[in-house]
Amino acid sequence: MKYKKTDDLFIETIKYFDGDIKRIQHFTKVHSYAALIGRLEGLNETEQFTLETAAIVHDIGIKNAEKKYGACNGKLQEKEGPPVAEKMLKSLGFDEEIISRVCFLVGNHHTYKNIDGIDFQILAEADLIVNFCEENTDKSSIKNALESVFKTPGGIFLCKAIFKL
Repeated sequence: MKYKKTDDLFIETIKYFDGDIKRIQHFTKVHSYAALIGRLEGLNETEQFTLETAAIVHDIGIKNAEKKYGACNGKLQEKEGPPVAEKMLKSLGFDEEIISRVCFLVGNHHTYKNIDGIDFQILAEADLIVNFCEENTDKSSIKNALESVFKTPGGIFLCKAIFKL
């Protein structure tokens, strides 16, 4: 039953981004990597569900940031994302505890010094892997992030394998 909710959220997020293929593809890839790393790390059902939910909406603040500020840097995404995520999750009947954690993750997912749980760690790693691909990040920058941010064996493995490090 829980995964019906993430499927519904996935569809609502596609609708929310309204044909913005770049944003839709980004959250799809982050969700896929996050889900995989979560399974590799043996997350329990609630942790996995929370992680996957957050991965779907992690960049939901981009649209409002672009409208309000003409930019969508990480800080603006973190500022604008939680209210949108909260509204969307409430409309789909998510539990308050999940909504609270997901909004925290959305509001902090670019602030790597505040990582306070396995769900946050995996979300950061999955998002970085996708960003490295999309931004054609140089190997030395990827290595630096690998050493300073990545902690999970699954995330480390994927990053090394994908970028031949």
